[in-house]
Amino acid sequence: MTEWWRGGVIYQVYPRSFQDTNGDGVGDLPGIIRRLDHIASLGVDCIWLSPITRSPQADMGYDVSDYRDVDPLFGSLHDFDSLVEQAHARGLKVIMDQVVSHTSDLHPWFQESRLNRTNSKADWYVWADPLPDGSPPNNWPAVFGGRAWEWNPTRGQYYLHNFLASQPDLNFHNPAVQQAVLDVMRFWLERGIDGFRLDTVNYYFHDKQLRSNPPNTRDEHLPYAVNPYDMQEHRYSKSQPENLDFLRRVRQLLNEYPGATSVGEVGDSHRSVELMAQYTSGGDTLHMCYGFDFLGPEFTPSHFRECIETFFKVGPDGWPCWSFSNHDVPRHMTRWAKHSQAPAELARQAAALVLSLKGSVCLYQGEELGLPETDLLFEELTDPRGIRFWPEDKGRDGCRTPIPWDAGEAPNGFTTGTPWLPIKPAQSQLNVAGQNADETSTLAFYRSALAWRKVHPCLQIGEIEFHAAPEPLLAYTRSLGNDALLCLFNLSAEPQRLAVNGLLAGTEPEAVSQNATLDGAKVELGPNGYCFLPVPSGKKVTLSAG
Repeated sequence: MTEWWRGGVIYQVYPRSFQDTNGDGVGDLPGIIRRLDHIASLGVDCIWLSPITRSPQADMGYDVSDYRDVDPLFGSLHDFDSLVEQAHARGLKVIMDQVVSHTSDLHPWFQESRLNRTNSKADWYVWADPLPDGSPPNNWPAVFGGRAWEWNPTRGQYYLHNFLASQPDLNFHNPAVQQAVLDVMRFWLERGIDGFRLDTVNYYFHDKQLRSNPPNTRDEHLPYAVNPYDMQEHRYSKSQPENLDFLRRVRQLLNEYPGATSVGEVGDSHRSVELMAQYTSGGDTLHMCYGFDFLGPEFTPSHFRECIETFFKVGPDGWPCWSFSNHDVPRHMTRWAKHSQAPAELARQAAALVLSLKGSVCLYQGEELGLPETDLLFEELTDPRGIRFWPEDKGRDGCRTPIPWDAGEAPNGFTTGTPWLPIKPAQSQLNVAGQNADETSTLAFYRSALAWRKVHPCLQIGEIEFHAAPEPLLAYTRSLGNDALLCLFNLSAEPQRLAVNGLLAGTEPEAVSQNATLDGAKVELGPNGYCFLPVPSGKKVTLSAG
């Protein structure tokens, strides 16, 4: 079977916010089935389902209490089987979240582990004795605030939780834990899933000596950080070398199922790209990884170039999966708004950029509509991070509001009840129905851009070569055999000019280009302008000031 995932495009579905069918205001699996034709119409290759397994929903499903069942909030195992079957019938693969670095504190494993120090699950979690003064064993903080250690009076010990106190970390140094996690994955693979998105994949292992982390010396986090978590270099609490051997076991399991794939989420502010490369190199670890490097405020040619060149320098045979938005960060339409004069032009430029970088692509639901971040009131929040750090950090609810499907007023066909998060006017007016009827819409562009990408193998699996160009211009060539494209981007709201030497006479920008003109060798890129220019076989193009 071909490596469909290499250069493929994944569409992330956040089930709570996709489509509700029973009027409870929360999206569900039957709702995703109802909207499969929309996903298929985009031309993507795969659906990624954010968590659907049983959970008390303290962290919206990223706190699992039963790995082998669907939470009734979303439906049933029968609904899951039907979704996979109907997605496959439309040529779509389906992967699902596996949240295995930690569980819910309501999971039976933890309920047993917390009872005493001698039960069969006693060392399935990370337990540690207090220091002589009763304080936690080290200085590790939790991502959602406070210490990463919670006291359990029954055992007289602390347990580790990298996130909420209700999300205790599994002890991956225990071989029985590793096997239990692999057994869970096999359960879903046997049901027909096409692979997994591995949540917080670099958090699996901790330093066995429980050494304290050193302070962070990165300038961007000093002298003040909204979240104290950012004031440490997390040298010992995550990203440990033992992780690679376990990832090889995951790959061995996936290799038993033809076509099954994996994409790991790497959260590490100091060496994210390097870990992405390490975790996907050698052909015996993960298939793909993504980090948060393109999910922040940086929107400069030097940033994009440095990340991509670093990845392939560290792991020449590794494979990244790039994304600009997801359920954990403000939507890129808002993050990068200051670099644009027109939202629709920024939406098209961002799509053209992510679809032309070397690697696979993950698109987040609503991205194809050009949705901006939703501005929410404090009393509308559900995200524990936002509630704790408001207003400096408003959390993740703003990128998780429901999809507006129908024309008219909110909730725009998402539910017949009250949506779990509100749909505001800025999102409502970008509804699917209205964009389906407009051939110039952002939705129409995504469909045309994805179709265009499929006819250019160089954009899927070709090489990438960057060219020297002054800021704010980003320039690179994608090539594979006789298929080659020069990709030029003006990452600003001001016009830019340059000259391109080496093109054939009469060359015209590809139809998906925007705000771009070519006059002989001279290229003019308007605000957020970009163009793709065919490069003659065997030719090398050079750039110079226009």
